[in-house]
Amino acid sequence: MKEYCIVVMGVCGSGKSTISKLLAQNIGSNFIDADDLHPRANIEKMQNAIALNDDDRMPWLERINDVFYSIQRRHTSMVIACSALKKKYRDYIRSSCKNVIFVHLYGDIDLIKQRMSKRSGHYMKENMIQSQFDTLEFPKDEDRVINIEISAPIGEILDKALIEIEKIN
Repeated sequence: MKEYCIVVMGVCGSGKSTISKLLAQNIGSNFIDADDLHPRANIEKMQNAIALNDDDRMPWLERINDVFYSIQRRHTSMVIACSALKKKYRDYIRSSCKNVIFVHLYGDIDLIKQRMSKRSGHYMKENMIQSQFDTLEFPKDEDRVINIEISAPIGEILDKALIEIEKIN
């Protein structure tokens, strides 16, 4: 059985959790939503519509690194839904998992706003969407990154991700 370290990344509302769960099911892997790894202080900031900065994100990235470190030691697989908006965040994640694959889900801001307006029960509020786009460093020339535009149906996005992951892995 192949071992996978996969991060499904993108701005809020891009479908990270949905695609991550489906990927995990398809490859027989575990799934974690990195939102569940945020320290309390980060969650409270986001609930109050305060954008996180790099210092806020470091403990969160350390937790993600710890998960991948553990997964590799056990020779198993993991899919994590994680924004990973900046290259230095992705590089930090790569530091614990050299064979990590990033699946970047992207779309235009109007599509994301439309999706976010339909969400309930999530601490990322619609008014924080612009800060996510401002922070995003699009991973166009990075190794082991798959960029997938999200206007297609979920099944097509999943199929494309699975095909591209197999090409890389």
